[in-house]
Amino acid sequence: MIDELIKKIQKYNPDLDVDMLKRAYNMAYEHHKGQKRNSGEDYIVHPLNVAMILADMNMDTPTIIAGLLHDTIEDTDVTYDDIKNEFREEIADLVDGVTKLKKLNYKTKQEKQAENIRKMVLAMAKDIRVIIVKLADRLHNMRTLEYMTDAKKKEKAMETLEIYAPIADRLGMSRIKWELEDSSLRYLDPENYYQLMDMVNKRRNEREDIINRTIAILKENLDKVNIKADIHGRPKNFYSIYKKMKIKGKAFDEIYDLSAIRVLVDDIKDCYGVLGVVHTLWKPIPGRFKDYIAMPKPNNYQSLHTTVIDDNGETFEVQIRTYKMHQTAEYGIAAHWKYKSGTTKTTSFDENLTWLRQLLEWQKEFNDPNDFIETLKIDFFADEVFVFTPGGDVINLPEGSTPIDFAYRIHSAIGNTCTGAKINGRIVALDYILKSGDIVEIITNSNSGPSRDWLKIVKSNQAKKKIQQYFKVKDRDINIERGKENLEHEAKRLGYRVSDIVKEDWLNEIKDKMSLNSLDDLYAGLGFGSITINQVFSKLIDIYKKENKSEPPIVEPTPSAKQNKISQDGIIVKDIDNVKVRFAKCCNPVPGDEVVGYITIGRGISVHRVDCANIKGLKDTDRLIEVYWDSDEGASYNTEIEVRAFNKGNVISDVASKINASKIALRSLNARVNKDKDLYLNLIVEIKSKEELTKILDKIRKIDNVIDAYRIKA
Repeated sequence: MIDELIKKIQKYNPDLDVDMLKRAYNMAYEHHKGQKRNSGEDYIVHPLNVAMILADMNMDTPTIIAGLLHDTIEDTDVTYDDIKNEFREEIADLVDGVTKLKKLNYKTKQEKQAENIRKMVLAMAKDIRVIIVKLADRLHNMRTLEYMTDAKKKEKAMETLEIYAPIADRLGMSRIKWELEDSSLRYLDPENYYQLMDMVNKRRNEREDIINRTIAILKENLDKVNIKADIHGRPKNFYSIYKKMKIKGKAFDEIYDLSAIRVLVDDIKDCYGVLGVVHTLWKPIPGRFKDYIAMPKPNNYQSLHTTVIDDNGETFEVQIRTYKMHQTAEYGIAAHWKYKSGTTKTTSFDENLTWLRQLLEWQKEFNDPNDFIETLKIDFFADEVFVFTPGGDVINLPEGSTPIDFAYRIHSAIGNTCTGAKINGRIVALDYILKSGDIVEIITNSNSGPSRDWLKIVKSNQAKKKIQQYFKVKDRDINIERGKENLEHEAKRLGYRVSDIVKEDWLNEIKDKMSLNSLDDLYAGLGFGSITINQVFSKLIDIYKKENKSEPPIVEPTPSAKQNKISQDGIIVKDIDNVKVRFAKCCNPVPGDEVVGYITIGRGISVHRVDCANIKGLKDTDRLIEVYWDSDEGASYNTEIEVRAFNKGNVISDVASKINASKIALRSLNARVNKDKDLYLNLIVEIKSKEELTKILDKIRKIDNVIDAYRIKA
């Protein structure tokens, strides 16, 4: 295989340093000796295949050597310095960039994956060839995935689909992207994959006849106008068909571009000339023409796309591009390393990699690696819309984005002061869903600020984080006080003396371990919720144990604490502790109701609503006692409601469905029809507060045929 690799490289690089390549192969061979792949093959087969894939892309020698050595630092005793000394720093950096982080301790597999992706992004920024090696590595792994366990197959396929295929797309490497997507689909949804393969194969001969006939007609007509062109059928990758069928709900026969041809010409003028001939021969389908030459995709993809219909009613897509555009479309950023006259042509941050700069900025913003990976998937790798600023700059956003997402993509200050938006010159609501081609103008007011409701409107993770950050800063003083209260409350809840556990020097020690600048930052994080109370309190307990060589003592509640002792039912009885409490069945009080306690004989305290008929008619008022709700309790309470409705339609099921959709437990339901033929439903529901009860009654009243809904009073 090494001889085959050398021949492959020499076809486009006759000045290859064969000696250096062989030394790299020998280093990989010697250090991987004895290692086997799951297939049973010698491990060296993998790095050789990675190097072959890189040679197919016509990559430069350092990249191919990095492909041969890409697993040595991770899986053998070879070090960064070994590679640097034997070859040079450039190659050592490439290998190190591909190497996973493995010597750190991670709480979860997701956190480890996120940090590895973050490390790869930083290495990409330094040298984009790192990701090209990584894509070649992943491609060969996907080609041999059949030898892994079923769980590992799905895990690797999902990671490939969510991370690596989108990166290949961003780099314009469509050939790599398509194969990664198709091989991922094969393991994630094998049933639909093979079913789709059968459908495609059944119509293969029919489609090939259509394509061959179309090519012959187009070739003849292009010759008449003296346009030289290469015309070929274009295969459609399975995953793109699968997405249209599954996500967009299209039938197999509704997918227009199953039959497609690609036309390659010498220059841009001929691209538009071919387009004119195509539209003369066949009728174009409205809305199916895209000019990616005048407006290239962010990955620098350029081509003309049009879908047409012939006299027999057959539809097919035609793609028209120059040879140079085709090279970029197939290999993307890898085309920058085409071997030229004994030297390699490389680029770092040029205009085609502005997205990578943006990615670098994002990774600085997110301290949590899981937040970073989520932002990658939602903001960066999701299906996109392309909109324009008033100045004509193209901004790409996740599909489903709103003007607020656009405003925050431009700048945090624009997002924070956004009050409205104009789309194509017309004022629209801020929840307007942007469409590709929209010209977006943001209206701002320096005295305005974001609304918390925006968190429900925005699509991009980046916008959500910036809105949350705004409120985190705005409410900092409140969050600091809330954080202090949360710590003290937790100590009391667990029965500890606050002064034993919550000590400033211990909190400063925790603050330093969490890389926070000040104690106020710790309190603010606790108050805001970005730091959990358990994270801090468990560390305080550990410090106590270390300092005192014992568990912290559980102390008896103070008299004031006794006075506020919470019963198991979420009711506090003034001046009495550990008393049995029950809720009166006659009025079923819930949090938010004004309540009073009644001291029963032998059955504890019965809690009633103050407007309960049984309480109002009570003569022995000496047995009444003051009770009130514990605001921190999250218990649920039964209450009875009645629904009056016309006896038609599906009222009963509609009411039950509405209650279920509101995540409220329905404990019982009885129905009866009165002499006027009205339907009465009596329901017992389990709710947490009077406010929740009011909301569900309002929802029920809006159901068709419902006359009224109300709470049953004693």
